[in-house]
Amino acid sequence: MATQSPFSWLEGLLQNLPPLPNLQPPEWAVDEAQRRIVLLLNHILMQEVEATSRLARQKGRVVLMQWRSFSVRLVATPAGLLDRAAAQDKPDLVLAVSEESPLTLAQNVLRGDKPAVRIEGDVQLAADVNWLVDHVRWDIEEDLARVMGDAPAHTLSQAARNMAAALRQFLGNAAAADSTKAPT
Repeated sequence: MATQSPFSWLEGLLQNLPPLPNLQPPEWAVDEAQRRIVLLLNHILMQEVEATSRLARQKGRVVLMQWRSFSVRLVATPAGLLDRAAAQDKPDLVLAVSEESPLTLAQNVLRGDKPAVRIEGDVQLAADVNWLVDHVRWDIEEDLARVMGDAPAHTLSQAARNMAAALRQFLGNAAAADSTKAPT
């Protein structure tokens, strides 16, 4: 028996909804979220010497990342970290996620696929950003170990990895079942 995605009913429901008004979060919430994202990215970057050296070579270069109506401008600092760029700073590189559906985007990311991205701008900066995406990973287990100890952190991380693997397998089976299902 074919496995159907648990998200198919939700996707159908979302597609049949009338257009919603263009709801935007308050400016202060966007500002605070971007500040926290930069802090998290810098925390992750500081754990990888090669990442900070690559970013240090790109100091002052601005990357504009966009998805739908959301965007963030980041600038590489001389220390090889990131900071938010001013709104008027012209981006050297624009990375725009092509997928509009949040549900499809989440499914692709959970499967381990990179989202489709439209890239415009400096080729070397794009290559360095791609290297960062491919090689820099957050060692959550190490951060958890600092807070709760090695054994609980390892147990929690292993449980999360098992759940993620099961979810990826389920999504893979659901996608395969959807692609082989004949239109009715």
